[in-house]
Amino acid sequence: MTTFTAFTTLPDRDQAEALAEYLEELDPQPYGVGVFEIEDGSERWEVGSYFNDAPDETALALLSMAHGAAPFVVSELPDTDWVAHVKRELSPVVAGRFFVYGSHDADAVPADSIPLLIEAAMAFGTGHHGTTLGCLTAFDRLQRAGLRAHRVADIGCGTAVLAMAAAKIWPEVVLASDIDPVAVETATANVVANDLAGRVDCVQAAGFDHPRLLAGAPYDLIFANILKGPLISLAPEMGNNTSADGHVILSGILHAQADEVIAAYETEGFVLVSRDEYGDWTTLVLKKHQ
Repeated sequence: MTTFTAFTTLPDRDQAEALAEYLEELDPQPYGVGVFEIEDGSERWEVGSYFNDAPDETALALLSMAHGAAPFVVSELPDTDWVAHVKRELSPVVAGRFFVYGSHDADAVPADSIPLLIEAAMAFGTGHHGTTLGCLTAFDRLQRAGLRAHRVADIGCGTAVLAMAAAKIWPEVVLASDIDPVAVETATANVVANDLAGRVDCVQAAGFDHPRLLAGAPYDLIFANILKGPLISLAPEMGNNTSADGHVILSGILHAQADEVIAAYETEGFVLVSRDEYGDWTTLVLKKHQ
């Protein structure tokens, strides 16, 4: 089946979300519409839509002008089995002792590794992205150095790969949350696939705004692999929900953004433990003062 895409950018999230609502009413109607912050430090937002039939480019042009957006770029995608394509391209990833793989590579799991299964159809957050790789590597290093966390949360969990990594190490229940209900469904499926049902509790929440997350605080370790803006906005909540001497592992941060994130967390009583770069991305580990 042929797929058509139409993408544009805007300078403001509210504008982007308003445009997305209008896109859903087009004829022909898109089968999917998404709003994403562009991860290049520009603080611009992208609106993308997907169609089975060629979209009305005149209607798209009128919408872009009405909402202050750049002109839509319309493309026709080839008929591709994307899951099969990802399986071919998605090789296993080693991050410290962790081995992140798809079921098509189950025979390649080393006997001395800590395996984390993420299916190719759920490929965001697999460890191939420098942010996830950085978080897993930082976690492995902390745990090897003697960290023992009894209460762990993964905020903005995506596939829950970080929450599952903690659950593979320690026996306590790990809380994983995401604002996106589809991500929560994906995370829950991954938890079951990794035989961690009952060990990782996945909930839908913005930040810490959920009874389970609030009841579990303060946390000895918090993962937050999201983006600079949400990380800075969450800094006060992170400070309030991290135990004395507790750690946070943060990523989704471009190198040029790291100093700003560090400053926001230092204001909340954190001190920098480590700062590592993986590709275009920085991973930070910070510790809460007593």
